[in-house]
This record gives sequence, structure tokens and C-alpha cells, in this order.
Amino acid sequence: MKRLMLALGLTLSAAALAPVPGMAGATDTDEERAARWSEIKTSIFGDRKVEASASAVAIDAPARALDAALVPIGLTLADKDSVKGLSFVIDDNPSPYAARFTFGPAADPGEIKLRVRVNNYTNVHAVVETKDGRLLESAKFVKASGGCSAPMGMSDEEAMKGMGEMRMKFAGEPQAGKPIEATLMVRHPNFSGMQMNQLTRDYTPARYIEKLDVTAGDTLVFQLAGDISIASNPVINFAMRPDIRGPVKVVASDNQGGRWEQSFPLPSASN
Repeated sequence: MKRLMLALGLTLSAAALAPVPGMAGATDTDEERAARWSEIKTSIFGDRKVEASASAVAIDAPARALDAALVPIGLTLADKDSVKGLSFVIDDNPSPYAARFTFGPAADPGEIKLRVRVNNYTNVHAVVETKDGRLLESAKFVKASGGCSAPMGMSDEEAMKGMGEMRMKFAGEPQAGKPIEATLMVRHPNFSGMQMNQLTRDYTPARYIEKLDVTAGDTLVFQLAGDISIASNPVINFAMRPDIRGPVKVVASDNQGGRWEQSFPLPSASN
């Protein structure tokens, strides 16, 4: 995934954490936020036209986050059959391009849920890419602060225990002809590179899941390209077509070469 680093890199020092002129904040004007989004979308999508369309994708996010390191996001797609991909951008995060979903034939992409870090008062943007090449975006303002640098409340060693372990839950009893709803949980600290080790006072190097492939049988459900803005121990809610065949296989890899794979049997559908 192409990363846009607006304020600081992932290898941080104490000096790098000093305030940066022009860094986003709670007092930014609408014009300043619009200019920032213009810069970000050009970096991500180049000269492609990005059309405002609140009806194409609805963003469910708290107006004020209870925990900036664990902000729940729901993305609902109005015309799921026309969707090829979905990008989620947190404008004022150090690395704004949080996640990119590419949907395969086994996906039922009506709704995606995930948890993210939010580092500042910011607009968030969801951009749908349709199968005919259009880019449709909607936005929402979220109040949060410090999510990318928030400590995990445990040692780095404890945070990495069981790294790569996965669980998958299916919602209720599958019904014939109805999408199969699932929740994927991956144990991984998703270190942002901005978190300070409370014992050594050094910054923990960034280590995060950068790619997640989910397939049903031999058919792609979705591929996720991630970054530091996804919360620790990622949780993804998604749905699959009712006619797919299992097992569901998940392959996760991180930016330091870690790779994990696990398969899950599909529950049987009732008539």
C-alpha cells in the first residue's frame, strides 16, 4: 500500500515527536481540512476524479471516541454488487491511508467493520471504487486524540505473545440464500512505531499487519492492505456469498516478514 506520511516517519525519536508546523489540530478550519484531503486523495488516487457521494458508502463512527486507540468503524455500501474496492482514510493520522479492501467473487460486501487508531481531531473518508472505475467518497468528522501513540498497557513481549493466532466466528445459524456473516480476529500488536516502551523509554519499532488474504475454497473473499492506523489485535467483520464452499482460509503477513495461515470450516446452512 502506498503510504502518505504527513507529519513523521515510522522510525521515531524524541525530536521527531516535537510539534510540526502545519500539523492538523482541533482548531483547523474547514478550508484547511479540505486542502489536506485534496492533497491526500491526489497522493493515493493520482489525477482520478473522486466524487462526493454520501449515499454510496455510509460511515458509522463515534462523533467523540471513547478510546482513541480502539475506534469502531462501520462502512455500509449502498450498491454492493457494483463495488470492486473500498479505501478508508484517516486524514490527520501520521499515515492516513489506513486500509484498502479489494473484494473477490466470494465477497458479499454490503458492510465492513473494523477498529482503528485516531491520532487527532480529523475527518475520515471512505472511498468506494466501482467495477466501472468510478471513485465515490463520503466523510465524517471524529474527535479523538493520541490513538497512534497510546501505550498498550503491557510489555512488548506480552503484547507479542501468541502473535498470529486467529479466530473466526460466524453470526448465528447460516440460512440458505442469505449472506454468511463472519468476524475474523487476529492476534497481533500492530505496533505503530509511535508507542513508548514504559520501561526502556525507547520507541517500539513499527510492526503491523500489512496484508490479509481471505479465501473460501479457491475463491477470493477479500484482500486487505493495512497500515499502522489499524488497531492492535485486528477485528474485521465481513460477509460472504451464501453459495460459497469452504474452508475459509486466512493468510496474514506483517511488515517484518511474519506470516501466518489458518483455515476455518464453514457452518452448514439450514433450509
